[in-house]
Amino acid sequence: MQKLKTLFSPRDMTVGTPWKRILEFAMPMLVGNIAQQLYASTDSAVVGQYVGDNALASVGSTGPIMMFMIALFIGISTGAGILVSQAFGAKNRQLLSTAIGNCITLTAIVSLIIMAIGVPLSPHLLRALNTPEEIIDGAISYLQIYFYGIVGFTYYNVLSGVLRGLGDSFSALGFLVLTSILNIVLDLWFVIGFQLGVPGVAWATVIAQSVSAVLCYHKLSRMQQTFDINTGTMKLKMHTVREILRLGMPSGFTQAIFSMAMILVQRLQNSFGPDVVATAIISMRVDGFAMMPNFSFGMAMTTYTGQNIGAGKVERVQKGATQGALLAVSFATVMTLAVLIFGRSIMSLFTRTESIIELGMRFIRILSLGFIAMAVIQTMSGVMRGAGDAMTPMWISLITSVLLRVPLSYLLVAWTKTPETPLGRPESIYYAMLATWLAGAAINYFAFKYGRWRKRARARIAAMQENKALDAATELAEANQL
Repeated sequence: MQKLKTLFSPRDMTVGTPWKRILEFAMPMLVGNIAQQLYASTDSAVVGQYVGDNALASVGSTGPIMMFMIALFIGISTGAGILVSQAFGAKNRQLLSTAIGNCITLTAIVSLIIMAIGVPLSPHLLRALNTPEEIIDGAISYLQIYFYGIVGFTYYNVLSGVLRGLGDSFSALGFLVLTSILNIVLDLWFVIGFQLGVPGVAWATVIAQSVSAVLCYHKLSRMQQTFDINTGTMKLKMHTVREILRLGMPSGFTQAIFSMAMILVQRLQNSFGPDVVATAIISMRVDGFAMMPNFSFGMAMTTYTGQNIGAGKVERVQKGATQGALLAVSFATVMTLAVLIFGRSIMSLFTRTESIIELGMRFIRILSLGFIAMAVIQTMSGVMRGAGDAMTPMWISLITSVLLRVPLSYLLVAWTKTPETPLGRPESIYYAMLATWLAGAAINYFAFKYGRWRKRARARIAAMQENKALDAATELAEANQL
């Protein structure tokens, strides 16, 4: 019982063998990310099998817009996670409590902003993307319902990020698995039982995400031995808000850049018609499984680095970065081989149309080497963000996603236009994506090896030690007055 309780408790990553601590932390997140991918894939699979390929395309075509609209929230979530991990590593209860409380308040504000903007803009954004007429009505209804229920998504992600910052990746996993099962049940019930179609899977997602958010908050509210959640810690403090935004907004801006690039590429992809859109959605669901180790180890490296920077252990970060990257590449290679072998079978869960499955497998084969390159990108950028250098990954993303991928996609599509293929070949978009990932891996590696993250880390250590000394002096002065 004690061992089980330890799994669901904050984990100190500043001691022990680095690769073991990273693996212990990453594995629950990997399982959780796979569950989250199943979560997202269920919507597509249910509508694809029981409503049709156009409904599948409707659900999937909303992805880039959703990610762009929640970029500000992603910045807050990332900044809070970094600040939480650093405060936990430094054993600074006051900073930890304030960071968590302010994060909860900021999330409420941002959720309302996203809902107020996203709902009325949804039809205009989808039409601006040249979304095919056959799928636009379903896409509008899915996107608007999602934005109405955005608070569940935002709170689950930010609170699970706080749990990960504390080193507790098991609790978030458990909640995600439970709500993934709930999502599957609701999808089938709403679509098959009530015949709600695309809106049915949207409502299922909103309900399941809200349940997961409630569970995460309940878990945090029972961790009073580590930090405090009350009206005092939830009252916004400008210094804490600025620190959260400083650490997180480059990641939010990076997500906005990436999403904008995806929107521009989505517009190009939409020009090929609903079948290619449906193929792209299925391919994304399948390659998402190959990408899961990359995101898991990237988040693990951010927490690992943040805690060790908080503890003043820069050299341990260097050692852990090398071991974490090797772990990520190994897992990504295994998952990539699995996707190549079983990809066709997985795609058949979404559609019965053979031409879509065949084109989807061509997309996956093109991207396969890129899945491994993404392991390097995620681990190296995770280290830099955890050290407080969030600007470097942002600039790398800007260069690769916007300055390279977008023009290269349009150029390759134009280059492949022939009398037989007057619109060009859709595979060109995926060759451009592969080039982006390979370039990103090389740039991130050199930025990690020769970049400024070590300087930022040492500056952060000095600032936290100064704050800790100031807090101690304040407590001593107050004690003397008593």
